[in-house]
Amino acid sequence: METTERLDAVLQRVAAAESSAEREAGSTHLIAVSKTFDAEHIRPALDAGHRIFGENRVQESQEKWPGLKADYDDVELHLIGPLQSNKAADAVALFDAIHTIDRDKIARAISVEMQKQNRSLKLFVQVNTGEETQKSGVSPHNVAQFVDHCRQEHGLEITGLMCIPPFDENPGPHFALLRQLARQVDVAHVSMGMSGDYETAIEFGATYIRVGSAIFGTRD
Repeated sequence: METTERLDAVLQRVAAAESSAEREAGSTHLIAVSKTFDAEHIRPALDAGHRIFGENRVQESQEKWPGLKADYDDVELHLIGPLQSNKAADAVALFDAIHTIDRDKIARAISVEMQKQNRSLKLFVQVNTGEETQKSGVSPHNVAQFVDHCRQEHGLEITGLMCIPPFDENPGPHFALLRQLARQVDVAHVSMGMSGDYETAIEFGATYIRVGSAIFGTRD
């Protein structure tokens, strides 16, 4: 199956999941996660009209996206992987959204660079809903305090919350928790759900889903 066929199949399943959950059609934004795939693998999705893409690494993105963005100037590029503060300038220059703000140092660096570059990005706080020691993200108990800190201390407009549930657990309760936390801190967006569970995420109110292998195929 070609990339465009897989993309169309995912979009059809998104529409069906929205309908099943009695949600407004088009209320879920599909981030096509193109990490590890080169520009020529991504172009068919762009040519098919898709415009929202996600990458995990700043350096890899710099190798392929400036050229693609020059050819398709309405692309919205999301950083969905961890960000180091020394890469903040590059990230703010290239990306349109960052999903992985989880500590003061990153929030400060992004704030400084957005002001310096006169750029406004969509910003998400990553929440460690499973409180896994090996995983990034703010503890659910600290989300309200951290979001307020980002707003008050760094002047950041936080757009939403993001999570990656534990691999071996039912994602539903984690998605429900993220949705609840989003309401508490008054943000419009929740970024949750990947290739294996995005329909469940839509059921729980995801506004952004991050789907890679179901669109681009198996990674090397």
